This record gives sequence, structure tokens and C-alpha cells, in this order.
Amino acid sequence: MRRSPWATLTVLALAQFIVVLDVTIVNVALPHIQTDLKFSADGLQWVISAYTLLFGGFLLLGGRAADLLGSRRVFVVGLGLFGITSLVAGLATSPGELIAARAVQGLGGALMSPAALSILTVTFPHGRERNIAMGVWGGLAGLGGTLGVVAGGLLVDSLSWRWVFFVNVPIVVALVIVAPIFIRHIAPHTGSGFDALGALLSTAGLLAVVYGVVWAEPAGWGSAEVLTCLLVGIALLVVFIVVEARSKAPLVPLRLFRSRALSTASGALALNGAAFLTMFFLTAIYLQEVRHASALKTGMQVLPMGAAAILAAVLTTQLVHRLGTRIVQLGGAVLSVVSLFLLAQANADSGYATHLLPGLILFGAGIIVLGVPAQIAAVVDVEHREAGAASGVVTAFYQVGGALGLALATTLSISRTNAALAHGASQQQALVEGFHRGLIVAAVFAIVNVLVTVASPKLAPSAEQIAEATATA
Repeated sequence: MRRSPWATLTVLALAQFIVVLDVTIVNVALPHIQTDLKFSADGLQWVISAYTLLFGGFLLLGGRAADLLGSRRVFVVGLGLFGITSLVAGLATSPGELIAARAVQGLGGALMSPAALSILTVTFPHGRERNIAMGVWGGLAGLGGTLGVVAGGLLVDSLSWRWVFFVNVPIVVALVIVAPIFIRHIAPHTGSGFDALGALLSTAGLLAVVYGVVWAEPAGWGSAEVLTCLLVGIALLVVFIVVEARSKAPLVPLRLFRSRALSTASGALALNGAAFLTMFFLTAIYLQEVRHASALKTGMQVLPMGAAAILAAVLTTQLVHRLGTRIVQLGGAVLSVVSLFLLAQANADSGYATHLLPGLILFGAGIIVLGVPAQIAAVVDVEHREAGAASGVVTAFYQVGGALGLALATTLSISRTNAALAHGASQQQALVEGFHRGLIVAAVFAIVNVLVTVASPKLAPSAEQIAEATATA
């Protein structure tokens, strides 16, 4: 049966749309989730971190599974897992249930997303058609992130926070039904097996480190529990590197890091993810708990950041073609620093248009102006046959860096809030001080990114290389 490639693209792009939507749609619901399920202040970040850690930790394994088991099969399994856990998350009655559901939902996304990209590259021949398809794919994904804040606000205010998860279910059911109709079977590749051990070691190590950082606020950095978690996490990550170095089919080909462009791009994207997740998490809580905005108003106030990101994405590839990767990436890092310091000046009664809007717009532009050239540099500087692996590595670094950065910034933010309360500050003022501390930590991530970018090589990719790199990324 002949299948329209554009119908295939529609199914795949919708699937990617809900994966990206789920990152931003949940943020505006966090204060309501915290109140309803009685989350502690330090535990709330796990609603985000559980998803991003499992997504980033198993992303490369998901791509390998798609190669060995068949892309369509893995795509449908990941999609189904994503939908089931969305339902479970919406029905959760305790923090533990919700965090567990979010973790498995991240695993579903890690199976679905690389499988969808693999199907897309096989469906469309190399050249103009594939570039158009990738543009639609990336555009819908970006739109999902932008619309998520508004959709989340509408659902929370009109129904309840549970609907930010329930909304995925009918979309997933429809996609699972039509996937076999519009997506052709793609024969699995032959080759060596999975590096499941690598995925388990890396994810377990990262979870232990994040747990140690989160537990540092109530227990203290020098406590036995915190030190044990951090040491165990680091040990697991060291074992992971040893396993990868000896594996015949490693999850992360360590030889890729011989490329200075890939190494610096991975670091830049990890720091970019840390700054983004920290800023978004803290701002959503600040707008609702300090400024008493509704969930919908919060979404509308954050929306200009997404609009700036979309516009920046259109312009950045042109800038990279004219100026090269490093100078554009450096501009994005500087924009991020400036925007975070601007946002850190806001207090409980600051004007939105004067104190928040400029920072949000600059930050939305900055993360894209930094991220796009980093993604291009990572892929352009490796052999063509390893471009997919390089893209997967930097995407995983972005997710994992985001989770680690969020854990550290939130822990320091909560510590500052609690200290302010102990010294007699009002709840509102204490939250503002915690918000400021968290954004300053995010600004430090961005400052380090300036240094990482300065250490990156100068690359001047051609228009064709940029098109291929952005398509792969």
C-alpha cells in the first residue's frame, strides 16, 4: 500500500508536538500540583526532573532500539507508554505516584522521539523535501513548547491540573490507531545489541547525584545521606565511562569527544538546559505564588518568551551562515546572562512591562541564539555517518544538564527562602528572595557558558551543512 510521506510527517510531528508540549504545559500547573498533592518545596522539582532525567538518560538507547527492533514498532511502543503514563499521572493521588508516572513517561518519550526522527529520515529522500519535512517537524515541536504555557493555563483554570496530563491521552490513542496506516514498516538493521547496562548506569548515577543535591537542603551538604548519594552517583558514572570505553556498541561513542566542537557544544547545551529549566520552573512559581497570577495569566505572561524563541530560530541559521558558529553562540550566551540579571531585579510589585517582559523576551531569544549554533557545530565537525549519534549525545546532554542544574538552583533557592523566613521575612518576601537566588544561579550557568563558548572552535559551515545539521538536530 502506498503511503503519503506528508501523512507520515503529520503523525510524527504530532507525536513530537506532545512530547515537547509536556515539558512546558506542566510548569504552569506546578503550584496547583504542590497544593493538591502536598508536595514539599524541594520535592516539587521532581515533577520536572524525573521526566527530563529518564528522557535524557534513555534517549540514546531509544535510538539504538529503533535501529535494531524497527522504528515503527519502537515508536508505537513509546507512544503507548507515553499515553498510559499520562493517564496515570493525571490520576495520581500522592507525590510518589506522580513522580513515578513522570519518570516512565520520560522513558516513553525517549523511545518515541528518536524512532520518529529515524522514520522521518527514511521517509523523505536527502535534499529539499527532507529539509522541508524537518522544518515542519522542528517548527511544530517549537510551537508545542510555546503553546504549552497557554494550554496549561487554560486547562488548570477551567478544569484542574490533572488535565495537563489527560489532554495527551486522546491524542495518543488516535496516533496509535493511525500509525500502522500512515507509517510503513521499516526493517530493523542488523548489528550488535543494546547497551542497556550503559543506560542503566548513567541514569542511576545521575538520579543519585540529583537526589543528593535535592536532599542537601533539609539534611545539609555535609550529612552522611547527602555525601553517600553523591559518592554513589559519581562512582556509577565512572563505571559508566569504563563500560562505554570497552563496549563494542557503546551507548555514547567516547571517540566523538575527540572533537573539540562536539565537546564544547555538549557542555554549552547542558548549561543552556540548566539555565532554561531553572528560569522556567522558578518563574512559573513566582508569578503564581508571589504575584498571585492565575495559571492562564501566567501562561500569557510567559508566552512572549516562546514567541521570541521562534523568531530567533528563524534568524539564527542565517546569522551562523554569515558569521560562523562561535560569535553567534557567544551572543546568545551574553543575552542569557543579561536577561537573567534583569529578571532577578523583579520583586512582588514590579511592573510586568518594565521588569519582566524585557527579560523574558531576551531570554527566549538567548537560549535559541546559543543553542542553534551549538547544535550545528556538534554535528558539522564529526563524520557524516556519525552525525545522528552526535545529535543524540548533545540532546541527551541538554536534558541531563537541565535536570542537574534545576536541582542545584532549586536547592539553593529554597535554602534562601527558608533562611529569610527564619529571620522574620514575610512569606511573599521570602519567596522573592528565593526567586532571586535561583535566577542568579541560572545566570552563573550562563556566565560559564560564555567561557565554554570562547573555548569552542571557529566554524564557518556552508548553507548546505547548516541545513543538514539543523535537520539532524
